[in-house]
Amino acid sequence: RSPSRGLGDVYKRQPLKNTVVTIGTFDGLHRGHQEVIRHVVSTASANKSTSVVVTFDPHPRHILDKDSVLPLLINLEDKLHLIQELGIDTTVVIPFSEEFSHVTATDFISDIIVKNFQPNRIVIGYDHHFGKDREGSPEFLSKFGSDHQIEVNIIEPVHDQDVIISSTHIRKLIHEGFVRRASFELGWVYGFRAKVVHGAGRGKDLKFPTANFIPVEDNQLLPKQGVYFARGRINGNNLHGMCNLGVRPTFNETDFVMEVHFFQKSIGDLYEKEIAIEFLERIRDEKKFDDPSELKQQLVKDQIKCEALIKKYH
Repeated sequence: RSPSRGLGDVYKRQPLKNTVVTIGTFDGLHRGHQEVIRHVVSTASANKSTSVVVTFDPHPRHILDKDSVLPLLINLEDKLHLIQELGIDTTVVIPFSEEFSHVTATDFISDIIVKNFQPNRIVIGYDHHFGKDREGSPEFLSKFGSDHQIEVNIIEPVHDQDVIISSTHIRKLIHEGFVRRASFELGWVYGFRAKVVHGAGRGKDLKFPTANFIPVEDNQLLPKQGVYFARGRINGNNLHGMCNLGVRPTFNETDFVMEVHFFQKSIGDLYEKEIAIEFLERIRDEKKFDDPSELKQQLVKDQIKCEALIKKYH
């Protein structure tokens, strides 16, 4: 079940036959996307077909709209892992390039999808578009399917109360600090892989030693500045802690820093290690204290608040 990285790998092997295929960028692989993928898995299983996801990397917007780099909800490796966990047989990652963006919707479906996967069914989300100028709409695909005897299923949006779950809406929630709501709409706890780097060592003086970290993904979407109840995954262990994203105004600093203090002692040296950080709840805004001792009193309160939440997230 290893994903093939790109079309070259697809062309090297025999075309698949009798498949159920879905196509999409699946940014965030949120609950709406999961609904599409579950439909693919269940119909493929019922028809004794192979389930296939065709996705793209880098994100098409990073190629087509270079002026504003879209922050990502999930990196490719984690996305592929989630797709596999949902039970898909084969995932193909098409390298998205300027050149590839000129392929028309008809050519994409005929020359890439039909030729390589011979699908008996194509499943896409209600708002997915593909091909040059996004001309491959759900309506386009439905017509193509009826002309070529391929069943086409358009999956309706998934709602959270009266809001349609979408990557755009989830990005907005995270940007505004509503990480708990974002995680609910994602269907997985929002966070990212990070590398631990050297910091100023301030936390140690406050008796709250912290690990400074930077995201592994260059275009990672970051939550709003502030203090968060967080969970770290390190070498397969789950650790709870609190995380600060901001500029440490008490020390009159201006550089944006991300740091986490884990409640468990003796976790060893994390420097240069890769960890996963998950943002469970936002505790408060970052604020400036008159002196470090006042900040320390606040940190003690923050820790009590976070430790009270641990049972909820066990």
